[in-house]
Amino acid sequence: MTGLDGTDRRILLALDRDPRATVQRLSLDLGLARGTVHARLERLAREGVLRPHSVRVPPERVGLPMRAVVTAEVDQAEFAQMIADVALIPEVVECLGISGDDDLLIQVAARDADHVYEITQRITACRGIRRTSTSIVLRELLAHRMDHLLRS
Repeated sequence: MTGLDGTDRRILLALDRDPRATVQRLSLDLGLARGTVHARLERLAREGVLRPHSVRVPPERVGLPMRAVVTAEVDQAEFAQMIADVALIPEVVECLGISGDDDLLIQVAARDADHVYEITQRITACRGIRRTSTSIVLRELLAHRMDHLLRS
């Protein structure tokens, strides 16, 4: 994967402002050739720079207003199988490998506290999970953001 140059950043910032902007609209707004915008978007998608649009949908809009963060300690010998098991739990929206006392940070979306408990039990039942700890998200104080990094 190559680094992002100024043109890539301008395109990404424009898409951040209007995710539904067409290639033609982007080329007009940014003063770039349509072919340039199209080729850049294709490359950015191919290299994994652009995430799927579904990550922009708030979980509460699909009936899952409660969020929780689950940390887990994992038996490293069963790591690959454990990730495959966790991936089958639809309420898991993100799973990160972390350093420190725990091995994973898993973000889940749920209907309510009982649902969080059920999801946590399913996570605990995954191969290789030794123990978990769960924290309920009370409020989102700063939303996931990237635009400020594109400007720097």
